[in-house]
Amino acid sequence: MNRKILAIIFFSLFNMGNGIAETLPAVPQIVHFQSGGRELGGEIFKPTGSGPFPAVLYNHGSAGGMLNSQASKIIGPLFASKGWIFFMPYRRGQGLSADAGPYILDEIKAARRRGGLQEASATMTRLLSTEQLEDQLSALAWLKLQSFVQPTRIAVAGNSFGGVETVLGAAKVPYCAAVVASGGAESWDESPELQEVMKAAVRTASSPMLFFQAANDFNLAPNEVLSSERRQAGKRVEVKTYPAFGNSAAEGHSFAYRGSSTWFPDVWDFIDKNCI
Repeated sequence: MNRKILAIIFFSLFNMGNGIAETLPAVPQIVHFQSGGRELGGEIFKPTGSGPFPAVLYNHGSAGGMLNSQASKIIGPLFASKGWIFFMPYRRGQGLSADAGPYILDEIKAARRRGGLQEASATMTRLLSTEQLEDQLSALAWLKLQSFVQPTRIAVAGNSFGGVETVLGAAKVPYCAAVVASGGAESWDESPELQEVMKAAVRTASSPMLFFQAANDFNLAPNEVLSSERRQAGKRVEVKTYPAFGNSAAEGHSFAYRGSSTWFPDVWDFIDKNCI
């Protein structure tokens, strides 16, 4: 029995309690798209049928190599089971796009060696708000052109650095909903620049936003501050803080994908009601 079949069987058994259809694939389709003259790759899960379907563009975190595929394989079939496309594009330097540019964490570490915490913070903020954001928006442009996608019903979601990207992306384009999981939780206290960029973005983003994380995540301040900024700006926002997940801040941070059986019903309700 090959590995693909084993993966499908394992996923089906693991998720029976969540009511996910046993026939949904646990292995994504690999696609490619262009961003600033660079070829990037992504993972996509599709519902049964020809569509067109509404879609979620998922911004991955900062993990190197193909580690972010863990999140894709957990979350993708959940959305596919609801009749939604799930598309996780890899930004340059990571995963399927590893050869398209330097890895963002390598660039941040190099900046820290050159100029300490201040230069690392400035570099991180610049990269997330320029070339990394460009990759997200290029992925969105590609997604909108696909015949199996409803271009007016595309939501955005993401975890960690991907949560930051979700906030920044929603300030640029009118996604029908934006779900931010632990966005900036590891970087918030060390980066005043990132704080200001994210606060400005949530004040202008038209997309309704849901912020969520586990109580033992690295830092709850980003969700608290950013949701407050949204309310002051008169924008739609919801916040959910779930019980501690695991026994450490790192495990709490992984709740963004490993805790999907807990948060997915709330996330689904939020997207469903806003992406009519």
